[in-house]
Amino acid sequence: EPPDTPKDFSCQTQDMKRVTCTWRKEETYLYGRNSPQYTLSKTSSQKTALCEASCSKQCSCSWDIGQQWIWNVTVTVENPLGKKTATDVFDVTHRMYPPAPFQVWEDCTDTEMTLHWNYENTGIEFFCQIEVIQPDGKVELHNSSMADSRRVTVRGLRPHTEYTARVRCGAARHFWRWSEWSQPLTTRTKEGTPSGKLDIWREITPVLGGRNVTLFWKQTPSFQANGKIILYEVTWEKIEDGSQPESISFSSVYNSTRIFIDNHSYRISVMAKNSINFSLPSILMISRATDNSRSIFSTEELKEGQVNGTYDGIFLSWEPRSIYDSYIIDWCNFPRLQPCDLQWKRFGPNISSAVISSAAFVPGVRYTFHIYGSVANRASLLEKKIGYLKELPPHLDPVVRKVDLTYNSVTLSWDSYLTNEPEPGFVRGYHVYVSPMQGNCNLKGSKKHILSDESELCKYTIENPEEKRYTVKHLMPNTKYKIVVKAFTGGGETPIVNFRYIDTPYNSNLLYFIFLLVIIPTLVAAICHWKMKWVKEWCCPVIPSPNKSKVLSFKEFKIDSEKVLKINDCLPDMLAMDSNAEAHKL
Repeated sequence: EPPDTPKDFSCQTQDMKRVTCTWRKEETYLYGRNSPQYTLSKTSSQKTALCEASCSKQCSCSWDIGQQWIWNVTVTVENPLGKKTATDVFDVTHRMYPPAPFQVWEDCTDTEMTLHWNYENTGIEFFCQIEVIQPDGKVELHNSSMADSRRVTVRGLRPHTEYTARVRCGAARHFWRWSEWSQPLTTRTKEGTPSGKLDIWREITPVLGGRNVTLFWKQTPSFQANGKIILYEVTWEKIEDGSQPESISFSSVYNSTRIFIDNHSYRISVMAKNSINFSLPSILMISRATDNSRSIFSTEELKEGQVNGTYDGIFLSWEPRSIYDSYIIDWCNFPRLQPCDLQWKRFGPNISSAVISSAAFVPGVRYTFHIYGSVANRASLLEKKIGYLKELPPHLDPVVRKVDLTYNSVTLSWDSYLTNEPEPGFVRGYHVYVSPMQGNCNLKGSKKHILSDESELCKYTIENPEEKRYTVKHLMPNTKYKIVVKAFTGGGETPIVNFRYIDTPYNSNLLYFIFLLVIIPTLVAAICHWKMKWVKEWCCPVIPSPNKSKVLSFKEFKIDSEKVLKINDCLPDMLAMDSNAEAHKL
């Protein structure tokens, strides 16, 4: 291809003695003696080259300017297929591209940094710029306030903080380009007085003659140590009688301590100290101890509730009260250990719910949260919450202590389920599983439950965790059953492994009915058969029949078809009368 017009052709100087022109190298797909040839010359005399061009990715050519300041130069590119040119007209004093500053150093206080540097003297006034990189990576630019100034002061820095700075310069009067950046300089401001206050909290334990107060403190984002903390100072004083305060200091490696106070009201303060000064004191007011309350609310009014875990923590809510200026929630990261790693978090007066999260929270561990209201640095316990990040099935099954059987029911009684802290979830109720040893279960009032081996059970649900007794009805007499009681939590229940086996007795009512229906009639029949003649004479005596009398056997005593006996024709052997009076007359 023929050459194209040179692109990005420009000229500049770094020392007002020598000018360098640069342009972009173009591809013509011709090589060797046919490759493009570049010539840089004065426009007015293109036959005389000013310098010899050298090309890699970019072409450049340099020459001494002598005493000439205004230049009109042309670059010519030529190959066997054509020729193209580009021209640049410039004043050397307007094309200053300074070299990078050198010998950079600094002076620091706790909040200011003055950066110094040097650069080569070219007779041109320079205007310089400082780049300051903050600890968080944020970049700030600061310009020198005066031309040819070789220092810039940066204010508003944080004490005892590391910063990185570098400088570059450009011509003050006829700006052309910035120089390259100087080598970066990393420095740290000096220490200053700590700003803000420590976040402090306490745990109060009643003991004989007073109370043990365990104090905790931590640095919050609003607290700036402004140096290396070398110690913490704890001071406490009795409020009522204005007695002399007591104090004790601790190394910076500690973040808690325990002090003993009596039952009066106390004011406790904690301060941090670096090599310069103390921070402002953080204040806690400890109320006078009482016998029947832990706060301004009596223990009878103290609310306690269960809370649930979410995907990112444990959700808590509380009833807001207008008298408090803040709320504090404390808990133990490791409730089964001592010390339990007490943690706390503060909330504003308009907040009534929060999600408490911690990397230490694990499923199956019960955490206890205390919610305090605070006013004038005096905290009062308001509510107590217990909950799990995630509930797991119970470790143990209820222990069935008593089994009462009838021919068609079984009553199970078990001990109260252990609801102490080690349990992996809140016990929400119980399931009673029943099945005959042979055949499927279809008891009235139950639901079917299929095990992993596809065997079938009857399932009864008891939703009251306080219930300790249940009766399974509609069983078959003289039948063997397997039965088990399982506790369940929000995390479900453990798989069924062990059953208890029972045998229902015969139905005694049915035996009694059979006795009445069969045995007694059989017995009566046997007796009747044994005394048949007596029974027959007693129950069915022989009644004389006139038709069987011998007297009536004579033919002449018949009238038509009936036999007739005339009393006066008969002489009886004996006469029996119904009345003794008539017998006497006779």
